[in-house]
Amino acid sequence: MPLTPDALNAARAELVRLDPALERAHAQTPPFDWRVGDRGFLGLFRMIVDQQVSLASAASVWARLQEGLGEITPDALLAHDLDALRGMGLSRQKATYGQGIARAQLDGTVDLEHLSTLDDQAAIAALVSLKGVGLWTAEAYLLICDGRLDVFPGGDVALQEAIRWADRADVRPDTKAAYARAEIWRPHRGVASHLLWAWYGGVKKGQIVLDQTL
Repeated sequence: MPLTPDALNAARAELVRLDPALERAHAQTPPFDWRVGDRGFLGLFRMIVDQQVSLASAASVWARLQEGLGEITPDALLAHDLDALRGMGLSRQKATYGQGIARAQLDGTVDLEHLSTLDDQAAIAALVSLKGVGLWTAEAYLLICDGRLDVFPGGDVALQEAIRWADRADVRPDTKAAYARAEIWRPHRGVASHLLWAWYGGVKKGQIVLDQTL
């Protein structure tokens, strides 16, 4: 489950103890809540909808789906053909992926509503077995929607760039290097992910200036 604000702040301090390179991120990033998304089919489908489009575009498509489907459920998604879903703003590919995930949920191939009963690796394996769900999506879902505390999406470019800043490196780590770099943060890799995302977002929005003196 997502951490309370006090527990989150304590975990941030522990991360700095484990890895002093995170001191700048911790010092420059105000307290924040754990980023939370919907669990189950709704949360995973929303991640598919949101991918590779702007936040505004994703929100617009989601609103059109809510209007067109009434309630976004596996049954509602399967009650409409691909052309109807495209008319609500989905690409054919995302509509196909969404219906595949809906079928898997309904026939029990992957029980998204009870995924929390599986350990991290088993849950990732179940998720990536679904067409359209890659490793980044699986890890991000477990971190954001399922509240896993020790999941790190190493393929996330924002996290990779924040690692580069933390390490004052000239080159951004690739996915393999990012996973290796995150090992020192166990069992708080989920907290490190949220911290680095918040730091990265603050810098990109101009709310945080990278301080080279810390």
